[in-house]
Amino acid sequence: MIDDARVSWRHATITWNGRGWVIEDHGSTNGTYVHGARVQQTELVPGTPVHLGNATDGPRLNPTAAAAQQQQVQQPAYQAPVAQQQAPAYQAPVQQQAWDQQHQQYQQAQQHQPHQQPQQAYVPQQQGGPAQSAAPAAHGGDRSPTTFHQIAVGHVMRIGRALENELVVSDLQVSRHHAEFRSTSGRFEIHDLGSHNGTYVNGQPLPKSGSTLLGPNDIVGVGHSTFRIVGDRLEEFVDTGDVSFSARHLTVTVDGGKQILKDVTFGVPEKSLIGVIGPSGSGKSTLLKALTGYRPANEGDVLYDNRNLYKQFAELRQRIGLVPQDDILHKELKVSTALKYAAKLRFPGDTAESERAARIDEVLRELKLDIHKDKKITSLSGGQRKRVSVALELLTKPSLIFLDEPTSGLDPGMDRDVMQLLRGLADDGRTVLVVTHSVAELSLCDKLLVMAPGGSVAYFGPPDEALNFFGYTTWADVFSAFENYRDYDWAGRWKGSQHYQLYAADLDAVAPQQVAMPPQQMIPPKPQGWGSQLWTLMRRYVSVIASDKGFLALMLLLPAVLGVVSIVIPAKFGLAPPTPPSRFNGDAGTIMLILAVGMCFSGAANSVRELIKERVIYERERATGLSRSAYLMSKVIVLGLITAIQGVIICAIAFTPRKLPAEGLFMNPAVELCVSVTALGFTAMMFGLVISSLVKTAEKTMPLLVMFAIVQVVFTGILFQLYDKIGLEQFAYLMPSRWAIGAAGTTLNLGKLMAPWDPQNPTNTDPLWDHTTGQWFVDVFVLLLLGVICGFAVARLLRRHEPEVMRK
Repeated sequence: MIDDARVSWRHATITWNGRGWVIEDHGSTNGTYVHGARVQQTELVPGTPVHLGNATDGPRLNPTAAAAQQQQVQQPAYQAPVAQQQAPAYQAPVQQQAWDQQHQQYQQAQQHQPHQQPQQAYVPQQQGGPAQSAAPAAHGGDRSPTTFHQIAVGHVMRIGRALENELVVSDLQVSRHHAEFRSTSGRFEIHDLGSHNGTYVNGQPLPKSGSTLLGPNDIVGVGHSTFRIVGDRLEEFVDTGDVSFSARHLTVTVDGGKQILKDVTFGVPEKSLIGVIGPSGSGKSTLLKALTGYRPANEGDVLYDNRNLYKQFAELRQRIGLVPQDDILHKELKVSTALKYAAKLRFPGDTAESERAARIDEVLRELKLDIHKDKKITSLSGGQRKRVSVALELLTKPSLIFLDEPTSGLDPGMDRDVMQLLRGLADDGRTVLVVTHSVAELSLCDKLLVMAPGGSVAYFGPPDEALNFFGYTTWADVFSAFENYRDYDWAGRWKGSQHYQLYAADLDAVAPQQVAMPPQQMIPPKPQGWGSQLWTLMRRYVSVIASDKGFLALMLLLPAVLGVVSIVIPAKFGLAPPTPPSRFNGDAGTIMLILAVGMCFSGAANSVRELIKERVIYERERATGLSRSAYLMSKVIVLGLITAIQGVIICAIAFTPRKLPAEGLFMNPAVELCVSVTALGFTAMMFGLVISSLVKTAEKTMPLLVMFAIVQVVFTGILFQLYDKIGLEQFAYLMPSRWAIGAAGTTLNLGKLMAPWDPQNPTNTDPLWDHTTGQWFVDVFVLLLLGVICGFAVARLLRRHEPEVMRK
C-alpha cells in the first residue's frame, strides 16, 4: 500500500506474462508513468523508472535485477496475485494485500434527498477489495499462455481441426485447415487457407486466402484461440471463459441530442452472474445492445478481456452469446431439428455432420434437454423453451452470454428454474449478464446493476446490499421512488457512495472516448458459403412450413376456393370472342378481375407475416454471419414456388370449364393466361415481403394486406378508364394488377371484347391491351420488374434489423 493521495485505490498491477514483467494501469485518476510518459500497459526491464500519480515526483517503483528479487516492490492498495512461475532476470512477486483500513467516506454533494432516502449511501460491512472486474486484464499479455510452440526458420506450421495439422485446435469454429504460420529469416507471416470463420490479426479479418507479416505485438485470432510470436516460439492463449468484461462511459444519443444512456460504467467479474434491473425507460435494452455491439454507444467503450469490442467485433462476436426476449428458434420444429439447422449455419462448412451432432448432444445433456430433443418446441413449457434458446447459443461455446428478459411471462417456479440455470452456467465457467424485470431471485447473482430513469447507473454491487443502499426494504418501494423522483440525481448519489469507490471508481476515472465504427471492409466473414447458406435456409424453411399442417392445407385450399369463385360468375361466351363478333363479352374482364384480385391476395398473404415473425431470429443469425441476400433469396424461392403452384391451381380450376380463344399470341392461350396470373402472384408475394419488413408487429400486417388487395381492385383498368388520365394513369403503373390484366388483355384481346369507354371513339382502347406479342412481353416484364424492385427494397429494409457492423 502506498500512502499518497495521488495514488488511486487500485492503481496498477505488476504481473508475469510468461516472458517478462508487465505493469498495467487500471484507469487511475492521475496515471502511471514510465520514462515520464503516461502508459496504460507496458513491459518492464531492470532499471525502468516507474512513477505513480505524477511523472516527476510521484511515488517511484524501482525494478531491479535478480539479485534484488527478495525486495518487495511497493504496490497500491490492492493487487492481484501473480501466477507461480519461474521468472527470468527480473523478479518482483506481488502479493495480494488485505485492506487494512476502512476507506474514507466519500462526501456527498446533494442538497436534499427524496422522501425516505438516507442522507448518505449505505456503507458495506465487509471491506474487501474492489471487484475483480474493476480492471480488466489485458488480452493475452498478462495471462500465462496455454501452450508454447517452437517455429524453426523456414518452417510452416499449419493450424486447424484436422489431425494432420502441426497445430491441432479442437474448436468447431475453426476450419479443418484454417491457416498457417510461415517463418523466414527474421520474418513471420500468417496465411489464411480459405477458412470459413476467418483469421484475424489484431481483431481485423484477413482477406480469404490472404496473408500478412506479423510484428512482435500482433495478436492472431483463430476461433477461440489467439496466438502471438515471441522470439522463435508461438504462444497460444485459449479462451476458456477466464475473461474480464467492462463498460466505460457508455453514452447513447438519439436524434435531437437526447441521451437515452448516460455515462454507464461497470466491470463484470469473470465467471459470474450479473443481474440488470430498472424501471421502464431506464435504458436496459439500449444498454444490452451497446454491450453486445448491436448498437454501439456514441461515446465510451466496451472491453472484452481489454480488447475493444466495437473495433474488434468481427472476431469477438464468436465469443459472445445473446438470447433475446423472444425465442430465437422456429417453434414448429423439433428441438434437435432446430439445433441441427442452427449448427449448420454457425459452424464452418467443412464440419462433419457427426461433429455437429456430437456438439448438439453435449449441449442438450448439459441443459437437461436430451429427454425433450424429439419434441416440438411448441409443446415445451416456457422455461424449457428458454433453455432451448440458451442451448442454441451454447453450441459455439461462448465465454460471455447476455439474456434479455428470459423470465418474462413465466410463473415464479419457472422464473426460479431459469435463474438457477443461469447460475449454473456461470458456475461452469461462463460470464452471464441477464436483464430482468423479476427481483425474486436476485440473490443468485454475484453483482447487481440498477439502472435509474433516463439511462444512468443508480447502483452496482452485491445484490444483498442494494436495498440498504437505497434505504428501503422492498424493491417495490425502490421502483416507486424512481417513478416519484424521476428528476432526482440518482447517478450523483451513486457516485458519492462507498459502493462506487469499491466497484466502479477506477474504471470511471478513464476519460470517455468517441466511438469510431470499423470501416466496411472489416465486415466479418461468413461461416458458410453463400450457396450452402441458401440451401440450408431453404431446407429449414420447407421443414417449418411442412410441420404446420394447418397452414399448409390453407395454402392449397385458398387458390382452390378462389378458382371456384371465378367459375360462379356467369359468362355465356367464357373468355372467347362473342358470337356474332359485333357483340361484346364484358364478362371476360370481370372473370380476369376476380382472378387477378384473388391471386394478389393469395400471393401477398403467403409472405406478409414471414419476415416479421422471424425478425428476432434474423437479427441474431445475421450477427453470427448469416448472409442477408441468402436469407432473402430463401424466402423468395420457397414462397415463389408455393405461389406458382397456387397460380397453376387457380388457373386450372378457372379455365378448364371456360371457353378460351382459339389461339394465343405465341403459345396456348391457357398457358399465356396462366403465366400472367402466376407472375402477378409472384410480384404480389414480393409486395407482401415489403409489408412484412416495414411493420413493427405482426398484428399490423392484416390491415395492410386488405388495403393492398383493395387498391389492386381499383387499379386493374377493368372498373374504369385509367389511360389518358394524367396522374391516375402514372400511379396505376405502380400496381402489379394493372400489368397482369394488361398481359391477360393482350392474350384475350380485351380491347375488342369489352365495350369501349368512349362509344364515340371505339378505337381508343387501353394501350396495355394491344393484341401483340411485343405488348405481352412488355406487360409481363414490367410486372416481374416490380417484383425485383420490391426485392431490393426488402434487402434495404432488412438492414434496419442488423448489428451496425454487419450493415453494408
